[in-house]
Amino acid sequence: MILALLNQKGGVGKTTLALAVAGEWAMQGRRVILIDADPQGSALDWSEMRAREGLPRLFSVIGLARDTLHREAPALARDADLVVIDGPPPVAGLMRSALLAADMVLIPVQPSPFDGWASAEMLALISEARIYRPELVARFVLNRCGARTVLARDTAEALADHDPPALASRIGQRIAFAAAAQSGRIVRELDHESAAAREISALAAEVAHLGNPRSAS
Repeated sequence: MILALLNQKGGVGKTTLALAVAGEWAMQGRRVILIDADPQGSALDWSEMRAREGLPRLFSVIGLARDTLHREAPALARDADLVVIDGPPPVAGLMRSALLAADMVLIPVQPSPFDGWASAEMLALISEARIYRPELVARFVLNRCGARTVLARDTAEALADHDPPALASRIGQRIAFAAAAQSGRIVRELDHESAAAREISALAAEVAHLGNPRSAS
């Protein structure tokens, strides 16, 4: 399966979620490749930090910020159980290529009406991609949710009947994600029983189930 985390809006946590989900799957013993499709190279920076810290490699991180992604990602997928694409910035060619490469797209959004409004162009691109890839699965994922806030609840309810809908899993606004990123780790490595680690585990399991409904993992 090729999973892409995409949104035209910046600052929604694409890289954080891509690294966390890739790391979760890798720690379950799966062969994972993460494609850094963002010219800023934040996922590559994380991988370099991990090497400087002397930590073992969890998964391969490959920089591939070009509009041939849809041709190159499937070849990489033959050597992995799962490929995760950390999405590009709002560059039409790169975004379309990532969509054509993916089997599933996650659209991270924060509980804010501004994020909802900014998703309209992203949804238009998904509709366009489905002309060529009608089997493409897409879901919103609520990220950086404040605990029990009315806004998070209202956003989740608004997306419940949306097309695409939101995943049941939500990710909180937690400092553990920043602490993990700064040290080249994932939150599970800091504390596998933390709320952040449990949320990522639930998200990875839900995504895996969507990608393979017969799988309980």
